[in-house]
Amino acid sequence: MICGAWAVSVWISVHLQADATLHTAALFVHLASLVLGFGAVLVADYYGLLWMTGRCTLREALGSAGRLHAPIWAGLVGLVASGMLLHPNPSATLTAVKLVMVLVLSLNGLQAGLLNRRMAEQSSASPSTGILAWGGATALVSQICWWGAVVIGFLNTQS
Repeated sequence: MICGAWAVSVWISVHLQADATLHTAALFVHLASLVLGFGAVLVADYYGLLWMTGRCTLREALGSAGRLHAPIWAGLVGLVASGMLLHPNPSATLTAVKLVMVLVLSLNGLQAGLLNRRMAEQSSASPSTGILAWGGATALVSQICWWGAVVIGFLNTQS
């Protein structure tokens, strides 16, 4: 379903041309959605770091991260919806890379929810090495995709 929605959004972005007023409104929504979604991701990862440094329990970190899934998804949906109105050029290499990052980010978000549930099931015991590696890989993919998309978005506005 995520892949289908992504493909539809790319198709719409190629075929829909927004006027200047709608473009300006979409840019505002895009930036606000970035603050909401990426901000929530950074907070969730911060709680992971707090747990890793012994400053909170695993249950607290997982609870906080779990509550942040809604604003993360809301931000991501807002970014995709508003991005369709910002005249992206999918044939440009950087834009194509950004679009793939958004797809990977979305799929990573789905499995992050599963990971959160699995870790919560084990929260009374110390998480296994496999679960910890899964969590580290999930956070790394998330950060690479979010930061990569932000940098590419910035670079695209400069050209």
